Amino acid sequence: MSFLFTHSARRLTVLIGTALFLASSAAVYASGGSEVVGTEDLRPVTVVLDWLPNTNHAGIYLALERGYYAEEGLAPEVVQPSEVGSEALVAGGAGEFGISFQEAVTFARTADAPLPIVAIAAVLQHNTSGYAAPADGPIDNPGDFAGTRYGGWATEFELAMLDAVMAPYGTGSDDVETVNVGTLDFIAGFEREMDFTWIFYGWSGIRAELEDYALTYMPLVELDPRLDYYTPVIIASEETLSAEPEMVRAFLRATTRGYRDAIENPGAAADALLAHAPETDRELAIASLVYLAEYFIDPGERWGEMDPAIWQRFTIFLDEQGLLPNPLEPDTAFTNDYLPEGDE
Repeated sequence: MSFLFTHSARRLTVLIGTALFLASSAAVYASGGSEVVGTEDLRPVTVVLDWLPNTNHAGIYLALERGYYAEEGLAPEVVQPSEVGSEALVAGGAGEFGISFQEAVTFARTADAPLPIVAIAAVLQHNTSGYAAPADGPIDNPGDFAGTRYGGWATEFELAMLDAVMAPYGTGSDDVETVNVGTLDFIAGFEREMDFTWIFYGWSGIRAELEDYALTYMPLVELDPRLDYYTPVIIASEETLSAEPEMVRAFLRATTRGYRDAIENPGAAADALLAHAPETDRELAIASLVYLAEYFIDPGERWGEMDPAIWQRFTIFLDEQGLLPNPLEPDTAFTNDYLPEGDE
C-alpha cells in the first residue's frame, strides 16, 4: 500500500545519523534571502519526514535544490523516521523540523506523557484523503460499508472515522470487518483482501487514474466537514521555537518559496523530488503535483496558514470520539507566527 497509513502506524525502520548542531548568528537567519553565506557558515538542520519521500514533500526538495535554504543560512538534511515517528524525534531534539499530521500532533500533546511539539505550517490546506473502492464493486457510498471488508491498520482513529461517516446510514464500524493489510499495495489488496480502504488521492488516486484502474472515491471532506483537518503539517519543538525563532522563520521563508515554485512548475518540483528519491515514477510525481497545486495554498492566503476553527473543530471531534486522554487547548498545538508575511 502507498503512504496513506503513515499517520496511523509507522512501520518503516531507518537508521538516522546524529545531526550536527552548530551556532549561527540571528543576523543570517533574519536576512530574508538577501545574503548568501559560504557553505562553511551554513547552520545544519534536520528535517524528519513522516514516511518515504513523496510529492507532499516536493516543496522542501525544490527549495533545497534551488538554494533557498542556503540563502537563509541553513543546510537542511532530510531524513526518514525511525519506528518512533517524527513527533518523538523532533520532541527529543533529533531534528529541528518534522512532517506530521494534525491528529498526530493532537494525540502527542494530549498523551499522559505529552510531547512538546507544535505545528508551524500546513503543507496542504484541505484533507485530500478519502475512502476508495473498486468502481465495479458493491460500494457507492458509506451506506454500503456494512458487511464489507475495510483494509487498514484497525486503529481507534480509523474506527472513529468510520463511525462518523457511517452514522447517517444507521451503521458503524462494528458492522465492518477490519482487515489489517499493513503496507500491501492497495490495488492488489482489492483483488484479494479488502473491499474498500483509505487513500490519499494525491498519490494513490492519481496512480489509479494513470493505470486506468477505476475507483469509487469518497472524499472525507464531503462525508463529514469535521474531517477536513490539516494533513500533513510541519512541526517543531517548543524548545526550538523558543530558542531559535529567527532560524525557524528563515526555514519557513525558504520552504514557502519552494512550495510556491512547486505550484508554478510541477515538473521542476518532481525533478527535485527525484533527485533525492530516484525510485519515484516521474509521470506519477508530476500528475500528483498538478493535483496538489490547488491544495498547497488557498486563494488569497499565505502558504502554510492554519485556521483556528479547523483545529478547534477537529479537536472537538476527537474528544467526542473518546480518543483524547487529556484535554487540549487547540491554540497551544499550532501557530502561524513564524510564517512569512505576504510576499516576504
